Amino acid sequence: MNGVRTTSGQTIEPFGNKLRKLPKRALKRVGVVDVGSNSIRLVVFDGAARSPAYFYNEKVMAGLGQDMARNGRLNPKGIERGFSALARFAALARSMNIEPLTCVATAAVREAEDGPAFQERVERETGMKMWVIDGEEEARLSAQGVLLGWPDAKGLVCDIGGNSLELAEVEDGKVGRRVTSSLGPFRLQQVPPEKLRDHIAGILAKLAGQMGTHHERIYLVGGSWRAIARLDMERSGYPMTVLHEYRMTPDAVAKTVDWIGQHDLNTLRSRVGISSSRIELVPLASQVLSQLIEVFGPNELAVSSYGIREGLLYEHMSDTLRRRDPLIEAARFTEKQMARLPGFGKKLYQFLLPLFPDLPPERDRLYRAACLLHDTAWRAHPDYRAEACFDNVTRANMAALSHPERIFLGLALLHRYKNSRAQSQMAPLFELLDPEQIQEAEILGKAMRFGAMFAIDDPADAASLHMDSSGVLELRLTGTGRQLMGEVAEARFLSLCKSMGLDCRIS
Repeated sequence: MNGVRTTSGQTIEPFGNKLRKLPKRALKRVGVVDVGSNSIRLVVFDGAARSPAYFYNEKVMAGLGQDMARNGRLNPKGIERGFSALARFAALARSMNIEPLTCVATAAVREAEDGPAFQERVERETGMKMWVIDGEEEARLSAQGVLLGWPDAKGLVCDIGGNSLELAEVEDGKVGRRVTSSLGPFRLQQVPPEKLRDHIAGILAKLAGQMGTHHERIYLVGGSWRAIARLDMERSGYPMTVLHEYRMTPDAVAKTVDWIGQHDLNTLRSRVGISSSRIELVPLASQVLSQLIEVFGPNELAVSSYGIREGLLYEHMSDTLRRRDPLIEAARFTEKQMARLPGFGKKLYQFLLPLFPDLPPERDRLYRAACLLHDTAWRAHPDYRAEACFDNVTRANMAALSHPERIFLGLALLHRYKNSRAQSQMAPLFELLDPEQIQEAEILGKAMRFGAMFAIDDPADAASLHMDSSGVLELRLTGTGRQLMGEVAEARFLSLCKSMGLDCRIS
């Protein structure tokens, strides 16, 4: 593929082939700068290679593309705010020894008449190379960001920015067809209100012809979509405020769009903490989302906090690394950093496995993660460890973990430290699980509660667990196990048997 010539006179080269691959990223911090039409953000990733944490994250609402649809040029105030932010970000990256630091600019810079001058000034005065990418490349990187968080994602990724909207197919860990359009809120501000619906419908019809309408799920990427999702949470009284992996039905979106229209925007902004510059774009974004649902007819919409920045990080990963489970990688990294005895979690999982035969893969990964995380809250005060580990998991920046799965994992870890969940401050969140799932999490927690204190090195050296067809759970002690089996360990074993509805035997 040769370079693409833009309306502003820039030549945009394919980005993917230019980035140096880093197959072993575990010891590297990776920094990315995303220069969008509305915001400019620096993110520095660190931690587990497949599931990195946000070591540093700073955003400036520069508004570079605020007037571009009207006059074809970047917003003058946005230029100064943007350059100031980028100069600061370059200095921060140098102080953190970030290598590489990748800077990508999207619709505003690539389409503005003075985009090349802004790009040249940034590179000359900050020393930071700015890659100006085309719309299809923007769609690809956003889709890769979704794959970083959802390795098994299947559907249509829809990324909305200030001046553009991109679509990309994802399936089997790969990005398929992708297109770009002018459905950004800044551009729609220039359309007369009486023509807006037909204008949006015409563009969406063209996109549907290119991408098809068979996608059951749409992954929503972008600040305007996240703002609508946060308002949907507020309207419905949803007990969590974690936006990543939040799911909405088309009917719920329709109710929320109507609800937004019935309320003062400033009142809504104060209720949910959305910035004033973001809330101003919500009504237009709501119209796009409503018509997007009408045209494409998805069964579900899933919010992704991961987008182009995470897609840039994904670019650094080898295929082997991409195939790893982000949840297990994050749990292993957390255990290594925070547990008293790193490596015990795997032994605990293997010791408890006879209690849970024939676990389906989607449950087995949760059990593995729970065992890896079982001792990572030990520094908290004993009176608050149960709540601390629940809070850590439900609010943690972990990928490939749905909201019910977060609650299940948190509840299992709560019961690792505490037999009863009665009067827990976290009780409203338990409503995301059905009674069977709550019972399952309690059993897993009590199993970890017993196994974690029964032996310090490896519980398999002290005993083995066996379940027979008559409903008896047997703990077969070794010589070492007989010495370790005190009354506290016995009480925890009996509590586990009771929660499972089994008779118990110690032999």
